[in-house]
Amino acid sequence: MPIIRVEIQEGRSPEAKERLIAALTADAVEILEVRPEQVRVLIYELPKAHWGIAGQSVARRDREKEV
Repeated sequence: MPIIRVEIQEGRSPEAKERLIAALTADAVEILEVRPEQVRVLIYELPKAHWGIAGQSVARRDREKEV
């Protein structure tokens, strides 16, 4: 049973996450030759304050862009 774990920043729409789940499932079915019922997709949404790029959180980078 393939388990696909995805970590993203919070804020994506429910529709976007549904499309991601469908696309990842379809790819796993094709590439791994498994049934869709066997595929699990887990989405972990992280707050921007918990996501760092170049030594700063995304929340801080966003605040600094606003100034």
